[in-house]
Amino acid sequence: MRHRKAYRTLSIDSDRRKALLRNLAIALIEHGQIKTTDAKAKELQRFISKLVSIGKKNTLSSRRLLLSRLPHKPSVKKLLNDIVPKYIDKNGGYVGIYKIGYRQGDAAKISLIKFQ
Repeated sequence: MRHRKAYRTLSIDSDRRKALLRNLAIALIEHGQIKTTDAKAKELQRFISKLVSIGKKNTLSSRRLLLSRLPHKPSVKKLLNDIVPKYIDKNGGYVGIYKIGYRQGDAAKISLIKFQ
């Protein structure tokens, strides 16, 4: 049973999952929207929401915490300068997931994830 399980494992070990979420987050920040599988999109939504909430404080410690979670300086800079100011008055719901169908090869559910 999956009672009280906190997150999706995506059928990979923790190091690969962490790297996957970091890379997806960098792509989402750079492009504004990405297409990925449904499960990855839901996990990415959790990850990005936490990053935006940390960035809303806009202190040196929050910048360092963002760099530790997302070690890509241009993405962190874009997140703090372009994306976070849009959500200062908003308490969550920064990212939307839109179901767009099934993938051709393996019929996996595909979603579009983008900033609202």
